[in-house]
Amino acid sequence: MKIFLDTADAETVRKAQATGLLDGVTTNPTKVAQSGRKFREVVAEICGITPGPVSAEAMGETAEQLIAEAQQIAAIAPNVVVKIPMTMAGLTAVGVLEGEKNIRVNVTMAFSSTQAYLAMKAGASYVSIVLSRLDAIANESDILIEDAVTVKQNFGFLTEIIGASLKTQNHVLSCLRAGVDVVTIPEGLFFQMFEHPLTDAALAQFAEDWEKVPK
Repeated sequence: MKIFLDTADAETVRKAQATGLLDGVTTNPTKVAQSGRKFREVVAEICGITPGPVSAEAMGETAEQLIAEAQQIAAIAPNVVVKIPMTMAGLTAVGVLEGEKNIRVNVTMAFSSTQAYLAMKAGASYVSIVLSRLDAIANESDILIEDAVTVKQNFGFLTEIIGASLKTQNHVLSCLRAGVDVVTIPEGLFFQMFEHPLTDAALAQFAEDWEKVPK
């Protein structure tokens, strides 16, 4: 399972990239706004830090607007993937972008297995299922991602399923069990996964005992 960092902060990407375990980055309008920087500058810098795919969002409302905007975003760097909304106009744009323009697309804000199916059928490179928002309204996100993986396997789709906006390690575990292709996680969760109190306790004990060993 690939790990994408969900951020628009370049320094955070550098820190995660240095571990050798980062596979890509996703951004969204909220995170870019929080950075206080220009959109194209943020995307270009992040694309220069990680060789993996970097998702950046198109905000048009019609298929034509989304196609035009996606072409501009994709021109920023060769590893850009354009986020397209899970709407009728969005999926219409996906067919053109993936089929005619050779632009990789990440269909975002999918909240049902049937939406995920349509994104796969449209030919998207990625479809993002936003787990934390589902859990916030008491929907069982683990069942949804299991269904999405089953749909992919049943029909041989090539679209990579993204478990998006994960907030807890239990979310990560659900995605690992389901066989999800990619997860997007914030900086805090990424670095939290390296840690465990039993690891800390064992290493501290080893360090203490090592001081007693004759040198």
